[in-house]
Amino acid sequence: MGDPTVYDVAERAGVSIATVSRVYRSPDSVRAATRQKVLSAARELGYVPSASARGLASRATGVLGLCFPDFADPEAEAEGAPDTDDAELSFYGDEVIRGMERAARRHGYALLISAAHADRAGESMADVAGRVEGLAVLAQRMPPATLEVVSRRVPVVVLAGEVSPGLDRIEAANFDGQLELTRHLIDDHGLRRLDFVGGPADSPDAEARFRGFQAAHLATGLPMPDRPAARGDLTLASGRKAVVELLDRDGALSQGMVFANDQMAVGALYALVERGVSVPGDVTITGFDGIPLSRMVRPELTTVRQPMARLGEEAVELLVSRLAERARPTELRTLPTTLARRASCGCDG
Repeated sequence: MGDPTVYDVAERAGVSIATVSRVYRSPDSVRAATRQKVLSAARELGYVPSASARGLASRATGVLGLCFPDFADPEAEAEGAPDTDDAELSFYGDEVIRGMERAARRHGYALLISAAHADRAGESMADVAGRVEGLAVLAQRMPPATLEVVSRRVPVVVLAGEVSPGLDRIEAANFDGQLELTRHLIDDHGLRRLDFVGGPADSPDAEARFRGFQAAHLATGLPMPDRPAARGDLTLASGRKAVVELLDRDGALSQGMVFANDQMAVGALYALVERGVSVPGDVTITGFDGIPLSRMVRPELTTVRQPMARLGEEAVELLVSRLAERARPTELRTLPTTLARRASCGCDG
């Protein structure tokens, strides 16, 4: 039996072929109940839309794909942010894209990039999968059923997301990097009261960083926190909000605030300036990722640098290897991190 077609989906869902097409090309034009019926039928059949069935029959499109969540952070241009232009204000996703583009060119591929809001992540991934030879997914929340269906049609590599059985995956050494940073604060700066501001509970990277934070406390004989002091959604705005919550709580101000990523840490720096709190005089602040913005704020942000561009490059290498040998064993690559000691924790840089 050949690959399922749009005709098979239409028959299974009890709708016209035109309706199936609209679900993938203009989903908002289709009633929610009908849209869900079509998508359910597609999942059951293992169907993903194709830009050109005849042209993609051999899957030789010369294109690789990258699906990622919408990283737009409106606070990045808020009052008080560094005076910079868009080219300099480069966040985590931008660096991954740059690395993937470079590697794709080396191998003779173009790169198709798709950013989608969480509520359309599955539909966007299925649409892109029909246009490419291999797909990298940069997201912690992707519908498992859609991911499984797409991976039957094209090679898929997961970046910084949940472990998916049977799929190649690339990650940074999140646990080790956060352990090293927290030990630096405890051992070198003598800090004993630290708060960890985590990301979403379903973010594997953020949770691995919190485990590294816990392990540092355990290794040094300090009480080990069982949960983050606060959480955010990894944006500047949520870093500001977390700081306000921590400053307004009862009890003494912690000696240090350890953030799950740089964007939240930078948001925290802005909020602390507004409150008249000195960094690092009154409290130390640290981040994770090593985005360019971390060196543009004052004080410069102590952070854990992960090889963001290399994550993108390695994704292409895995996809190319998988295309050459589909039956090869599934691979997990963990890339090393480095500690960047800067002024926000009291180091000279």
